[in-house]
Amino acid sequence: MRKEENTKNYTWLLHIAIWVVLFGMPFFSPRPGHPLHGGVDFRRFIPTLLSFLIIFYINYFLLIKKYLYNKRLGMFILWNVLLVAVVSVMVHLTQRHLFPMPANPGRPMRPRTALDTASFITRNTVIYMGIICVAVAVKMTERWYHDEKRRDEMEKAAAEAELAALKSQVNPHFLFNTLNNIYSLIQIDQDKAQEAVHDLSGMLRHVLYDSENPSVTLGKESAFLGDYIKLMSMRCPSDVRINVTLPESGSERQVAPLLFIPLVENAFKHGISSSEPSSINISLQEDDQYVTCLVENTAFPKDDRDRSGSGIGIKNLCRRLDMLYPGKYSFEYGRVQNMYRSLLRIYTGND
Repeated sequence: MRKEENTKNYTWLLHIAIWVVLFGMPFFSPRPGHPLHGGVDFRRFIPTLLSFLIIFYINYFLLIKKYLYNKRLGMFILWNVLLVAVVSVMVHLTQRHLFPMPANPGRPMRPRTALDTASFITRNTVIYMGIICVAVAVKMTERWYHDEKRRDEMEKAAAEAELAALKSQVNPHFLFNTLNNIYSLIQIDQDKAQEAVHDLSGMLRHVLYDSENPSVTLGKESAFLGDYIKLMSMRCPSDVRINVTLPESGSERQVAPLLFIPLVENAFKHGISSSEPSSINISLQEDDQYVTCLVENTAFPKDDRDRSGSGIGIKNLCRRLDMLYPGKYSFEYGRVQNMYRSLLRIYTGND
């Protein structure tokens, strides 16, 4: 709102500057030996400039909005013809009767003829047409700028709404998987289940509060992933190999929240078998320019009876990356022999 007010102030300052220059021209460009300032010539000049103001601002504030914006060109032309005619006559009468041309002792003044009056009105009419064109150009430019700004704001609001919707899809998906895990732990080890509920409370705090911000520190995101991996590991068979490398919890690198959790969720969902050797490797690292997340897991795809939400997490993640890091990320995922590999690199350095 303040930015829009500043723009309006700058517009008015521009208007004032233009009119000050026009009104001040006689002071800076007098005819040699015949200065306008303080004389009759300057008084004769004022009605003409005032007529410019009248023509410009009646169009600027009234006629353009009322007729051109509503595509009523005929009425716009008609009203301007009447306006120019009235203003031209008023200027002519003002200059003739209130500020007459001073007599020159060395040269007798010839009486004005109808041709002189017609020439004066015609010349001023051409100038007024130019003023009208300038008013239209200025007003249409301002309207275009306003429409573009409004369109940008609407697109930004739509993008923010879409991002919020995409992020909100992550939350129930994550919660569903976590509650399923805790439910299984209750039947196996109640002490571990209680510990899992405690860990879940901290994770929910991150999901519900920290993730509402446009970005979080990599340290917080790393701690969240560590808690999730710990919770999911509680119900894994003892022969499952899980290797985890996470950055220090104090890392202040800013990243968008909940970007890496879909990759980790998929690893636990599709990478563990109760009858075959399984492994999950999770690595989240940072350097001066990039944050890199590598997730590898043995591939045990779910059958058709257990494919709820299959593919949604990856599609959701791709769309969020396109919106949050356009041209600043690379994402590769797919099966390599008996392993499924996801590699996400996000550029977070300064441009």
